[in-house]
Amino acid sequence: MPLQQLVEYFNDRFEYEHQSRVRTFILEDGKVSGLFGPIRIGSLFAPIRHADHPERIAGHAALLSVSTYESRHRHTYEIENLLTDAVRQPVDFESIINLDRLCRTVHMLNYLPAAHFDGVLLLEVDPRHIFGIKRDHGAYFEEVIVKCGLATRNIVISMTVNNFYSLHPAQLLEGLSNYRKRGYCIALNIASLHAARNVRDLVARLAPDYLRVNAPKLERAVTDGNALPALENLKALADSVAGQAIVQQVERKKQADLITQAGIALVQGDFYEAAPDGQLSITRPAGRALAYDRLY
Repeated sequence: MPLQQLVEYFNDRFEYEHQSRVRTFILEDGKVSGLFGPIRIGSLFAPIRHADHPERIAGHAALLSVSTYESRHRHTYEIENLLTDAVRQPVDFESIINLDRLCRTVHMLNYLPAAHFDGVLLLEVDPRHIFGIKRDHGAYFEEVIVKCGLATRNIVISMTVNNFYSLHPAQLLEGLSNYRKRGYCIALNIASLHAARNVRDLVARLAPDYLRVNAPKLERAVTDGNALPALENLKALADSVAGQAIVQQVERKKQADLITQAGIALVQGDFYEAAPDGQLSITRPAGRALAYDRLY
């Protein structure tokens, strides 16, 4: 189905479901963005690479590109706070679910040029979505994937776990397990290397396909003798459930060396996008996010 036709299909769908005349999705210059009130949401794709052969792409992590719709100027800090300020504010589950669905639909439409690629696409799901949906987790999104000609086996539902959400393991396990039953892979985002031990029970019960964590900070990678053991423990935790660890935000060689020493296979970050042979290219827009100029 042509991209313009898909965009119109989902505009009709959202218009009917929300009883709104707003055409939620916009196609410009071959890229799709979505409207959520004054916010315009687009897609960035960060390559997930093999640490030992960084020219090989294992998949991509979908990131939000956000701006105010009226001005189209990037307004990242305030909008990120609006999107991620979770537990401290009163929660409108319906709005969270709508925003979550809109973001993932935008990402899937923008990922269509890479539909031939057999790697995985990591998509964030807000934990509040898991709490807000009572049944049929993943059913709505499965329809999006089918319409886009993609397979659920290539989609990784990625969710951040922290101390608050870990207090409700039954709800998380039910929701994520339902996604898995529909063919999706599962990833858990862990706050830090040292926080991994706090979610061992959840990892053991859910057996996620991937564990994601940010690389140790540069100063710690140099001076903290615990960085390497923490990376090794992360790999062991992933291995214990036949999963894989992904270390993100790798910026310098020292971090990359520690990751290699720990035997972790999958990585993401600026360090791997700046290879001197020119094979790995990157474009930097204004703002803090990174926009990759092509899908691999």
